[in-house]
Amino acid sequence: MLFFALSVNAQATATANASATIISPISISKTTDLNFGNLAVDAIGGLVILDPSAAATRTSAGAGGVSFPSNTGTFSSATFVVSGQADFTYDINVLSTSIQITNGTDNMTVDNFTKSVTTGLLNGLGTQTVYVGADLSVNGSQTPGVYTSSSPFTVLVNYN
Repeated sequence: MLFFALSVNAQATATANASATIISPISISKTTDLNFGNLAVDAIGGLVILDPSAAATRTSAGAGGVSFPSNTGTFSSATFVVSGQADFTYDINVLSTSIQITNGTDNMTVDNFTKSVTTGLLNGLGTQTVYVGADLSVNGSQTPGVYTSSSPFTVLVNYN
């Protein structure tokens, strides 16, 4: 009889390395506040819509009597700079549904916040400018004066 010696391998091994990449944290900073500028109102009142753009155009809506005098004052969308890892996308959300701006005991409501982007894309330097607009409900015969918010609205960003 001839015996053959056979070599049988019942197991094999391989190796792999592990790695991870830490990216720049995402951040957001405000550069300009939301400002509706100078407004004139009659007994009916109305709505002012401020669009979310660098040009920040405003329109009067509703049945009311809100108009824009020739001395417009300063009006602007809120401006934010988002910073983080270059070429990454992110979500942006306004967490506040509405805020009150007041002058003594008189107030107006700011709501319906809108953004210039729904999903952002950081450029090659890792930044993007984002604009936030909103609607302002002006009461009929609103008391003249400067109205400001005692509590800011919150904008949240996070990587996709």
